[in-house]
Amino acid sequence: MTRPEIVLFGDSITEQSFTLGGWGAALADTYSRKADVKVRGYGGYNTRWALFLLHQIFPLDSRKPPAAATIFFGANDAALLGRTSERQHVPLEEYKENLRKIVLHLKECSPTMLIVLITPPPVDEEGRDKFARSLYGEHARRLTERTNEAAGVYAKECLELAEEMGLRSINLWSKFQETEGWQKKLLRDGLHLTPEGNAAVHQEVVRVFKEAWLSAEEMPYDFPHHSVIDGKNPEKAFEQQCIKHI
Repeated sequence: MTRPEIVLFGDSITEQSFTLGGWGAALADTYSRKADVKVRGYGGYNTRWALFLLHQIFPLDSRKPPAAATIFFGANDAALLGRTSERQHVPLEEYKENLRKIVLHLKECSPTMLIVLITPPPVDEEGRDKFARSLYGEHARRLTERTNEAAGVYAKECLELAEEMGLRSINLWSKFQETEGWQKKLLRDGLHLTPEGNAAVHQEVVRVFKEAWLSAEEMPYDFPHHSVIDGKNPEKAFEQQCIKHI
């Protein structure tokens, strides 16, 4: 049996999702022996740069397109003009259209693919400034390069696109802010995730997958569970598995 694939496509928050306690690693554990979770995260990338990767990550001629994909961009697109990270800035309308192009490509790759859009998380501006000072000291920027307000505007566009295209979505920007003390509890540097933040993302992704059709509990193992293998006649369990998937 060939396991279905789940691709996580995004920026550094996705790239780091397989670190200790990361949401991608937790997702791989949830779908262990049932689906392969592939991380395709690119630190610092925005949706404009992500478009250059589509044909390599999601080739249109693939015989085995992913069963599901998460699209998690916006934290860099929302970087402010005139600040130190303006190179990453993408105008709001272009951000939305870039997301649309990504989704349309994935739908062309596989019309049955489960596509989930994830909004950028909120920004703890004080945490970002403290992080910058820890790196650059007195040479740190004087103005924050990201704001929570700007992240919220981009999150809204992401959600609007999901509604327009009939896609599942996760409003991480709002969800995180429901937690008291989210600034330090869920974010370690004002933007990237703590173990608790990773756990929250994992919980939301699993919830949305389950509400769609990709419930780990309902998926078969790729090969027989050890409990059904007869120690004296193991071939029988594997023969049944092969017949089932011919």
